Amino acid sequence: MGSTEKMTPMMKQYIEIKSQYPDALLLYRMGDFYELFMEDAVTASRILNIALTTRDKNSENPVPMCGVPHHAADTYISKLVAAGYKVAICEQVEDPQKSRGLVERTVTRVITPGLILEEHNLDAKLPNYLAAIAGTDGTWGLAWTDISTGEFRISEVNKIDELKEEISRISPREALIPQSLETAGYELVGQDSRVALEFLTDDYFDISEGEKELQKLFSVHSLEGFGIHKYSWAIGCAGAIVRYIRDNHLPLNHLRPPLPYHRSDYMILDETTIRNLELFYSQSFQGKKGSLFHVLDSTSTPMGGRTLQQWIRYPLTLKNQINRRLKAVEELFSDQEINDKLTSALKNISDLERILSRLTAGTATPRDLASLRKSLRCLPAVEDCLSKCRSALLTDINSQWDSLQDVADSIDDILLEDPAVNWSTGYVIKDGVDEELDRCRRLSRDTRSWLVEYEQKQRDITGIASLKVKYNRVFGYFIEVPRSQVQKVPDYYHRKQTLVNAERYFTDELKAFEVEALHAEERRVQLERMWFERLCESILQHKERIQKTAELIGIIDCIASFAEVSRVNNYVKPNINEDGLIDIKEGRHPILEKMLPPGTFIPNDVYLDMDSHQILVITGPNMAGKSTILRQIALIVLMAHLGCFVPARSARICTVDRIFTRIGAADDLARGRSTFMVEMQETAHILHNATPKSLVILDEIGRGTSTYDGVSIAWAVVEHLHNLYGKGVKTLCATHYHELTELADILERVRNFNVAVRERDQKIVFLHKLVEGGANKSYGIHVARLAGLPEAVVQRAGEKLQELENASSGYEIPKRVKVARRKREKHVGLQLPLFTSSNEWLKREILSLDLDRTTPLMALQILYALQRKLKIQESAES
Repeated sequence: MGSTEKMTPMMKQYIEIKSQYPDALLLYRMGDFYELFMEDAVTASRILNIALTTRDKNSENPVPMCGVPHHAADTYISKLVAAGYKVAICEQVEDPQKSRGLVERTVTRVITPGLILEEHNLDAKLPNYLAAIAGTDGTWGLAWTDISTGEFRISEVNKIDELKEEISRISPREALIPQSLETAGYELVGQDSRVALEFLTDDYFDISEGEKELQKLFSVHSLEGFGIHKYSWAIGCAGAIVRYIRDNHLPLNHLRPPLPYHRSDYMILDETTIRNLELFYSQSFQGKKGSLFHVLDSTSTPMGGRTLQQWIRYPLTLKNQINRRLKAVEELFSDQEINDKLTSALKNISDLERILSRLTAGTATPRDLASLRKSLRCLPAVEDCLSKCRSALLTDINSQWDSLQDVADSIDDILLEDPAVNWSTGYVIKDGVDEELDRCRRLSRDTRSWLVEYEQKQRDITGIASLKVKYNRVFGYFIEVPRSQVQKVPDYYHRKQTLVNAERYFTDELKAFEVEALHAEERRVQLERMWFERLCESILQHKERIQKTAELIGIIDCIASFAEVSRVNNYVKPNINEDGLIDIKEGRHPILEKMLPPGTFIPNDVYLDMDSHQILVITGPNMAGKSTILRQIALIVLMAHLGCFVPARSARICTVDRIFTRIGAADDLARGRSTFMVEMQETAHILHNATPKSLVILDEIGRGTSTYDGVSIAWAVVEHLHNLYGKGVKTLCATHYHELTELADILERVRNFNVAVRERDQKIVFLHKLVEGGANKSYGIHVARLAGLPEAVVQRAGEKLQELENASSGYEIPKRVKVARRKREKHVGLQLPLFTSSNEWLKREILSLDLDRTTPLMALQILYALQRKLKIQESAES
């Protein structure tokens, strides 16, 4: 565009405001539309699929522009934010009719992916987190908040891998990162492309400034009362969040004080485990359906849904805390009548936290307050149910319960039972609250009847039967007379407008009525708005009480949901122990069984301990159900740590500090990682971080490389896990490498299991039953036939398999070995005996070998062992 000298005053104003928000799409209010100009217009028109036009079409450099109606702006804004853009809302802040020049405008709010308040742009049962990350090697700080609920938490970790895991668990929509860490920023958030990154100058994360920001926000002289005074980088991150929210014109006074937490307080679930166990997202259904969250979510309120997802991301690890939840679930599970009454009351409760946030931001509507009142009216029914409960958790909630009936009454005193969407379109405040408001309403209500009476009166006076009294926004009230009847118009009619077929007039009486009526409506709107804002302010005086009650509702809702899901799905209460024992009888996969006809899922028993059954090597063909069993055990253990009943006939579950999964793999071309590299990096992560209190799930480890390499790696990994810290770690290892079954003969806490199949007439039937012992065949060709490979290919594969098996059983000594043997025999006149008396043990061990069943890898292991013994013997003899 040309120089500003050639611009209109309006475009100069636009350019000036846009310069303050260069990284945002600026929606510039002009009358009933929000307009976008220049590059913003090009971008927005493409994303929103709306027409792109130009301003000053005949100029040398026309300005691209597009616009959206202000009444439908929320829909368009949500699309822009979903596409990853910041949106700055520029409003007219003075009445255009009263302005003597250019209307004053200013940005009233900036909307980013992490700063969304509008209900229709949020998933009711999922949080919308804004996170901040900063630190150096040795200490990393992390803070996160949901501006729509006021939740605010902080933590610190020592390693960057731990930081990545926490970011993955939080799953923020937007992350604030210092510019000095810009290079590493994309690595920090992992592969989650839904996280929008905002790089801020490093001063945003200054620790001392962060402390001042928090002290000012919460009106305290020290952070010690919040238990966060010993944090450093986490306080800097929290300060960055506060400053960022304020910079983007959002209120802060509904934020709760930052709540600290330590990773060790909860079971740790990394990004890989969250994905592999499909805790929130199902690859099969490409969404929430088919996830553990979907199965367990029978919550009735948005607060309950968000609490459930928080519990899944942060499972408990302390036995007493888990049992506290389990006993509460058991109580509601056993008393269906109370649970039904509780659920019935909860279903009528709206999103108290997000209504409160909109109240704070000044964006709440009369309908929000009506929803709040309706919700508060349900609280006594919840309290009545709680008073009948005896479990420690529910009794404790009842002791903290606040039914907020004074708040409900204050709303009821002022707000109509069914208020209009806003004060401009209808009535909001009850009659009797304000005498002037009542008077304005009466006049407004009487307008229609007055006009009807006045119209009839003028017809009678003039004798013009077709005379009409009308109104429009341009000319106000007027009398319209057909042109053929104008000769009957009396002298006190004043001409207002001439049309082709009619003349329009007004009278002094009509003009006086117009002034009074329009003023009354204008005044009514002002008074309705004033009383509504006063009511909002009075409610906000109780925001801490409302937030606390909302928090308790979320917990109650989750407990009731667990009880209902457990009853419907025939779950049982797990017995929690700290002895390292997992004993599941007739366990079922909680997700898969919901996808199958009732009663068709095949249950399985699994026993793990720290003494004899620490590592289970599970063999069997593809499609037999090995992976299902592995995920099933991990999900049952996880559910027990949530405080939920589990899908089994009985279950004894030990406390676990982490669940690791190495299941399947895909390449990561964006970061230059092959499928095998991804697999090895995930395996390395497990080996470096597992503890004797962990649960490890390994599925087909080593399959991404050659057979010998894969077997060797898998063998070494199982050995390492068996010997970890001298105690080992509970592990389920599914494999097609039958060589691994030999580990049970070498390592004392390894046991072999297989998923049974039945073979008949060259066909197999999958029994999906886990039985002790290793599988003797892979049945790969049978599975290929089931998959629909052409029969000719299947037959050829069978022939080739037979050739390879015959070749391996008739192993031939390589030629170079034969030549070396002949040379040795030629130079030695007298063949010395191979076994001296001191080596008789070696003779016995070799003779005892069953070479027909010894694989090359097993032979190599045996040879290493014999060599080690001979070296020890030689050292002793010397």
